[in-house]
Amino acid sequence: MTTAQANRETKTVSQTSAVHAKAIELGKHALRMTDASGSGHQSTALSIAHIVVELMYREMRYDPGNPWNGASDRLVLSIGHAVPIVYAAYADLGGAVGKTEAEKTLLKVEDLQTLRELGSVLDGHPNPAEGVPFFDAATGSLGQGLSVAAGLALAARLDKIDKRIFCVIGDGESREGQIWEAADFIVDHKLSNVTAIFSCNGHGQADSVSQQQSADAIEKKMAAFNWDVISVDGHDPVALSEALDRANASDKPTAIVAKTVKGWGVDSIIGKNFHGKPLSGEGLATALKDLDATGEKLGAIPAQFNTPNATHEVKAEAHKTVELPPFEAALKRAGLDKELDQKKLATRVAYGAALIAAGDVDPRIVAVDGDVSNSTFANMFQKEHGDRFFECKIAEQNMITVAAGLAAGGKIPFASSFAKFLARAVDQIDMAAISRANIKIVGSHSGVSLAADGPSQMSLSDVAYFRSMSRADNGRGEPVCRTFHPSDAVSAYRCVELMATVPGMCFMRTHRPAAPFLYPFDERFELDGCKQLREGTNLTIASSGYMVHMALRVADKLAESGIACNVFDAYTFPMDASPILDAARKSGGAILTVEDNFIGGLHAELAEAAAMAGDVRVVGMTVNKLPKSAKTPDEVFGYVGVGLDDILAKAREIAGKK
Repeated sequence: MTTAQANRETKTVSQTSAVHAKAIELGKHALRMTDASGSGHQSTALSIAHIVVELMYREMRYDPGNPWNGASDRLVLSIGHAVPIVYAAYADLGGAVGKTEAEKTLLKVEDLQTLRELGSVLDGHPNPAEGVPFFDAATGSLGQGLSVAAGLALAARLDKIDKRIFCVIGDGESREGQIWEAADFIVDHKLSNVTAIFSCNGHGQADSVSQQQSADAIEKKMAAFNWDVISVDGHDPVALSEALDRANASDKPTAIVAKTVKGWGVDSIIGKNFHGKPLSGEGLATALKDLDATGEKLGAIPAQFNTPNATHEVKAEAHKTVELPPFEAALKRAGLDKELDQKKLATRVAYGAALIAAGDVDPRIVAVDGDVSNSTFANMFQKEHGDRFFECKIAEQNMITVAAGLAAGGKIPFASSFAKFLARAVDQIDMAAISRANIKIVGSHSGVSLAADGPSQMSLSDVAYFRSMSRADNGRGEPVCRTFHPSDAVSAYRCVELMATVPGMCFMRTHRPAAPFLYPFDERFELDGCKQLREGTNLTIASSGYMVHMALRVADKLAESGIACNVFDAYTFPMDASPILDAARKSGGAILTVEDNFIGGLHAELAEAAAMAGDVRVVGMTVNKLPKSAKTPDEVFGYVGVGLDDILAKAREIAGKK
């Protein structure tokens, strides 16, 4: 008999009073800690009190003192504002906290009074990076937890670890479409080790939930999504225990629809809107008395629980450098011999070849894609490493958060789609950044160079968005997100290598058109770097991505009329701008930037650096109006103000030569 089976046999009806007693004890902690913080969501916390007791004290196989054990069952709190009750249980169990295992301390009940303080590990919503590694991802922006659970479950499957993933979801947040993206995905991938528990208390923040989010409606929806569905009273310990036993035995993912009461046990707040409003003074005293009365009514008797431990320990692999094979060998491995001979290849295709190579050398590399893998060329990885490729279909929000879950499970996920479509997942990217998720995002078909497909497929604001995170410290001495914008196949290949190696979130922009190789096959690239491709004394031009080729065309044209230009490939943010600024000082004191995106990208990066230096002028050319379809990239470039003639005219103006 396994430990888990033995534990389940001890869940007798006689223990019901002990579960009630623990729920009341934790509820009191939630009331006091939200009072101490002056904010928090004690009423939602009370609604999941019994669920938390059943999971954290009786069901989950884990050691609260070792949350870094990769073999442990995991709890994802999608309804993140209910976190006070989980903190209370974790402190009661003596759970370990700390940003790293080396900084480990044990959370004490008295620490609960530090909720939401700047120096506390107890953030207002789950935030593992700030010191509560019991959680795997930041939640609180609602609707994302089930996707995290999916990623964790995939990682466990890859590692052949028998662990269960529990996700507690609010009824109100089930209006979010990402819940249903995740529900589809989990069934698609047969993740039977995922149990979703819906706390259906009938109340949102401003009002009651819609009937479409009622317990009955959620039960029918999850059944229609082909989940094993169990409906229970969320405050009945026996019913919850039996439901969890059934979920454990099911060969399908299970949804437990638990009917709960917002503010359970506190008659003075039930049915009233105390969402985010802590009780204090007389209100707190009354609430504590209400809980005592509830306990007396239910015959609550405290008792000791024996938390089941994971059967073995799995440690996360330490960070290491990912070194790819030579560029030429990787392209041949990917079947790109013809392109290698022609020395012309789209950066999106080079990404696919690099992903194969990365997968060859590091089994932690996995890939997710949003039904465009034959355009992003992630399908090249799928063909060679199919067990590590996960198709997310047209559901970019779920895709990004699944990647965050995979990263929490120790993988290095590359998530690819059209760069334009990634805009749908901005919130999910932000939440992954808060988690410090080690995810690598790749947006293909970026900018306007794809031409005929038109503006609905063109990303123009992505550079400004991702660059905005490049100068903020993630608390670990690294940028919140690094951006890479390679100009040719060689640089794209090496940028993937950098992304796989550097810890933390990265974004890479790739393009549709094939482009000539600009670099020798053995060229190396560095973080924060740029590359000088031309030297001159009259003007300095800086660009990135596909537009580097346009900048080189401009430089060649200008050379015919005696204007010698420096040309720089600014392939990454953050970037050390000093080489470009130094070149500008020797070439007239001005820099012309050329981009195929809206403002806020390279021009902003160099203009900010120049403003600090105080002796260089930066003139930017970016997409100046909404694009439209055209037959060729050059037509679109001209239409949006960054065509060859536009750049030539501006360059001559800056250089003082007509």
